[in-house]
Parts: sequence; C-alpha cells; structure tokens
Amino acid sequence: MSIDKDILDQLMDGRSPGDLFGKDGVLAALTKALAERALSVELDTHLTDEHADLPPDAYNHPSNRRNGSSQKTVTTGSGKVVLDIPRDRNGTFDPLLIAKYQRRFPEFDRKIISMYARGMTTRELQGHIEEIYGFEASPSLIFAVTDAVMEEVTAWQNRPLEPCYPVVFMDAIRVKIRTDGVVMNKAVFVALAILPDGTRDVLGLWFQANEGAKFWAKVLSDLRNQGVQDILIAVVDGLKGFPQAIEAAFPQAQVQTCIVHLLRHSMSFASYKDRKAVAAALKAVYTAVDAEAAEVALAGFEESDLAARYPAITPSWRRAWSEVIPFLDYPPEVRRLIYTTNAIEALNSKIRRAVRTRGHFPSDEAAAKLIYLALNATSQEWKRSVREWHAVKSQFAIMFEDRFPMT
Repeated sequence: MSIDKDILDQLMDGRSPGDLFGKDGVLAALTKALAERALSVELDTHLTDEHADLPPDAYNHPSNRRNGSSQKTVTTGSGKVVLDIPRDRNGTFDPLLIAKYQRRFPEFDRKIISMYARGMTTRELQGHIEEIYGFEASPSLIFAVTDAVMEEVTAWQNRPLEPCYPVVFMDAIRVKIRTDGVVMNKAVFVALAILPDGTRDVLGLWFQANEGAKFWAKVLSDLRNQGVQDILIAVVDGLKGFPQAIEAAFPQAQVQTCIVHLLRHSMSFASYKDRKAVAAALKAVYTAVDAEAAEVALAGFEESDLAARYPAITPSWRRAWSEVIPFLDYPPEVRRLIYTTNAIEALNSKIRRAVRTRGHFPSDEAAAKLIYLALNATSQEWKRSVREWHAVKSQFAIMFEDRFPMT
C-alpha cells in the first residue's frame, strides 16, 4: 500500500530528516499512533462480537463496554514506545497486536534473532541495540528472545523425514562446548540430503565428544526412527567405521568416499614440487572409464618413481578402494555430484562463520540454537536445486529403478 504524500508532508512539517528516528522521532510517534488505533479497533470488534452473542432482550443493556486504558512500555523495531492499551469492563479483552504479558513487538524479536544468527555476540547485540534504538538491552532479554527458538529447534530435530533420499552427504565440524565445567572440542555431525526434486535439506545435527562407529550407528538409527527407510548414495569423507555403520543401517545404500578428501590426504605426503605430478597421476585413477581401468591406473602409479618417493599414498587408496570405485559406474553428471563433499563443506563454512565469534558454548543446546538459526538465515543459498538435476534424476531413475522416488 502507499501513503498519501500530503500526509507524509504533514508528518515532516518543520522537522529535519534527522528527526525521523530515535525515541522522540516521527517514526516512534507514528508507531504509537498506529498501534493504539489498531488496539482500539480490536476492542471495538471484541465488544461487537460479545454483543452479538447476547440474547435479544439484552441488546439494549450490554454488560461489557470500554473501561479506559492502561499504559505499557513496549519495545518496537524503532525503539521503546509507551502505548495506551484500551481495557474493557469485564477484562475479557486480550489484544492480538500486543498480548497482555507481551512487552516486545514480534518484529523486534525477529531482528535480534537475525543478528544473533549472523554471529553477533550478546555484547555486540547490546551495543547495536543501544546505538540504533536508544535503549539498553540486558543479556537476559537477548537470552530470552533467542532461547524461545529452542522449542522450534527441538521440533525440527524430531520432525518426520522422507522415506528415501537419493544422496546424503555426511560430515562433521568441531565446536568448543563446556561440558561438566571443562571446555572441549565436540564433533557436530551434519547430514545434508538431496531430495527427489533436486533441492537440499539438512536432516539434523548431532553432538558427540568423540567420533566413532557407535556414534555413527546412533546417528543412522535416529534417521531411521524419523522415517528414513532408504538412502541411495551416502557420500562420506573417509571417517573410520562410518561406511560399516551406514551399511548396517541401510544395507542397499552405496557408500562413496569423497575423492577430494582422498586427494588432499595424498597431497599432504608429497613435496610442493611434486604435487602437480602426483595430482595428474591420481587423476587418471578417478577419471577412468570404469573400475577395471581405474585399477590399471592405480597399479601404474604404484610402480612409478612418485609412488616410491611417497609410499604412503597408494595404501591410502587401497584401504578405501571399495568406497572409491562406486561412482565409476555412473555417467559424468552423477560423478560430478558425488565425487566430493563440497556441498556440505560449503554449508559447514557458513556454520563456522556464525560460531567463530563465540569462544565456546555453555551447552550443546546453545550451540544447536545458533547453528539452527545460521542455517535458517542462509537457507536461500544452500537449499537451491542441484545443477543439471534433470539429467541426474533420469540416470537415478534408470540405475535404481523402483527405489528412486519419482516426484
């Protein structure tokens, strides 16, 4: 909607642009006037509805009517405003705009949550609110606003999931969390799935001090309990015990190790001057036309001078060989999608950016709250559909037949 220019001119009459904001500015006065007008209309509607419910003989003697007003200081998106809240005689009026025990407009809470999600600390939020809105927000206020999200986080963590996911990327990041009075590095396990329509979704967050087969088994058990019955391809970064845990929970799932992680591991053994040569030799392995050609390429590298200079490289590929070769059965479109966990690494970088300003978190719940908010704040970036999904989808429908859920 647009506001008449003459009304705006009247509001700004005799005022400079600097008078627009602040606790005594035009915006605060306009907020107060509009809010009080809306509250008055709400009360009129409430009294009219009550009157309509009365028996016919009581129409001329309604028992409820206006009964003055009471003042309430409310925090808005432009600062604090003192509102005259209208009352009714029977005390049955509960406004929708600002409820009886509510002291902040919802948009103010949303602004705090948005800034918190982008990594601002409590101290930074206090300074920002005081600078912009002209009043001091206590740490307890900021905690109350952000902690209200926990119910939403719990519901999200326990929501029903899809029966089948074509691809699930699994990775973990490290976050400092205080546990039993000691600050420790905990693993935050993240599962990023590609849905049948090509969009992405984070399936959940799991916290654990030490990664291991038992931990992965619990994660996968949680996914099954939330309704996941099948995963077509699970892409992991070579964590010990992970492939076995996936195969136990989802026997039909194909486990693909991240080729990029394996390459980085190989490069860590090579000197700087030999890295290009090592990378070129290993490229012949993971770009081979099939598993048999890849085996020939790896055997050729194994007999080369490079392998002799860096004897740890070939065994690392041999140990992961059963999780290296599955993607060689796929066409180029699918290979490009699953040969790396870059999709989840990009997501993890957004999480790290949000948690970087925190020295540590007081609990798992506090970390989960911030990570959840950070995911929501950046969802438009990481949720978008996978490139060339139509081509990939067609290949999945052929390769996995009735297991692939058509949309």
